[in-house]
Amino acid sequence: MSIRIGILGYGNLGRGVECAIRQNPDMELRAVFTRRDPESVTILTDTAKVCHADDAKSWTKELDVLILCGGSATDLPVQTPEYAKLFNVVDSFDTHARIPEHFATVDAAAKASGKTAIISVGWDPGMFSLNRMYANAILPEGADYTFWGRGVSQGHSDAVRRIPGVKDAKQYTIPVEAALASVRAGENPELTTREKHTRECFVVLEEGADAARIEEEIKTMPNYFADYDTTVHFISEEEMKRDHSEIPHGGFVLRSGVTGWEKEHHHLIEYRLKLDSNPEFTSSVIVAYARAAYRLSTEGAYGCKTVFDIAPAYLSSKSGEELRAMML
Repeated sequence: MSIRIGILGYGNLGRGVECAIRQNPDMELRAVFTRRDPESVTILTDTAKVCHADDAKSWTKELDVLILCGGSATDLPVQTPEYAKLFNVVDSFDTHARIPEHFATVDAAAKASGKTAIISVGWDPGMFSLNRMYANAILPEGADYTFWGRGVSQGHSDAVRRIPGVKDAKQYTIPVEAALASVRAGENPELTTREKHTRECFVVLEEGADAARIEEEIKTMPNYFADYDTTVHFISEEEMKRDHSEIPHGGFVLRSGVTGWEKEHHHLIEYRLKLDSNPEFTSSVIVAYARAAYRLSTEGAYGCKTVFDIAPAYLSSKSGEELRAMML
């Protein structure tokens, strides 16, 4: 029997989830739920229905897992605990500082309803989190480093687009090569925020906008750009469409550590991602964890989980026998 999936929200992430489901033959997309007029939303899966978000509650017996594709700022803090009362759910909540609070809220809702919820699934938090944890467990004497990019930060791009006079913008996060080289050399540097990453903005201006004012607003924006060396390029709409229409991303997780009685041997663990499409890769991680949510729910493992709580075998469509024969 196929795992019956629903998607709430049909932006870049929701479309990526739909594509990922197609590559997993043990799953089927049953419905997409949207806050827009369903008649205005066209999906790729001709066997699935498009429904208004308000109708999701009538699908509780038709879905095994509901994947929540809203934003972390305002959508998921409300949606995940709300829908965990009705469905097994997976979300990609990525506001790191608020994960403990989000976990507690979702855990209470899921346990009360006898559902399984998995939060903060993606590549960071998600796959990068796992690699940080594994590396810390293996090399307890050491230092952690995470570098993001070169890639498009959707949140930072949105922040630039909100500045009056900006018609469109893309922001790239770029690791500082010298800092990355120092870590790889085992020097265990203590790095400030500015020393680890730079930011590069490509901006299309509204007609008559003050470029100097906008550049100053970008470079001094607290929590986004003020702590970084930031370069701003003003380009045309045509250049934006031609050169910056994709959403690539990626990064590195490294742990530099030592072993031996006198700590005489040095080791470096490095995990890298290079992604053509940030939302499509994130979606692929989410779909694997949707399988885990379904399996855990059938075992009665209710409540909220993170990637730390789930055995790798729960993610795979292969049986235990196949995994031991093919991958162990």
